[in-house]
Amino acid sequence: MADNDTAELSSGARLLSKIDSYYFQLERLCNFVAGVVIMGLMFLGVIQVVGRKVFNFPVRGYVDLVEFAMVVFAFLAISYCQRLGGHVRMEIIIGRFKGRTLWFFECIGILIAMYIIAVLMYYSYAHFGRAWDIGDSSIDIELPIWPSKLLVPCAFAMLLGRFTIQLTGYFRLFLYPNAEPVGIPLIETVDEQAQHEIDTGLAGEEEKVVITGDVRGR
Repeated sequence: MADNDTAELSSGARLLSKIDSYYFQLERLCNFVAGVVIMGLMFLGVIQVVGRKVFNFPVRGYVDLVEFAMVVFAFLAISYCQRLGGHVRMEIIIGRFKGRTLWFFECIGILIAMYIIAVLMYYSYAHFGRAWDIGDSSIDIELPIWPSKLLVPCAFAMLLGRFTIQLTGYFRLFLYPNAEPVGIPLIETVDEQAQHEIDTGLAGEEEKVVITGDVRGR
């Protein structure tokens, strides 16, 4: 974010904006890793098909490798998606609210989500602990399972961090409804979303992320 974009913000809002920006860099890195894994899995699938059909020499442990890869791209990018407001939301009711009422219910929704993710993180870490203790491994090539199970609570912890930033942003707007939104995606109408897609293009939407969050909203 450019300095002139935050010049008119309060010191607290500027701090929140910086935290959001730095955290987003970490989320982008995790999303990049997930994308690389998906690409690698595509190449591995081609090698598996060609090797089995042409040379009668399939990739050993292919199913095990796919299962491990699925954990990476299924969980590692969830915080990034939350930052962009890419998750499916039901806004039939909440989209009708304005001002403090809207930000109040956004805070409630974030708190509920944080509780659910905290519970899932606890039990997923317990699964990791059991896999570590018993030395659990995959069936075919006997890869240790604990790294993939450890990745799940780590991804949930990142998502909790994103929720904390968004909760701070929503609570700030609840206190100061006329303040400039910081660190949150905004609700937009279908027409507004379509116009932004026309203006920026789907491929370039990340470059349009500003202090309000993803310009496309949720």
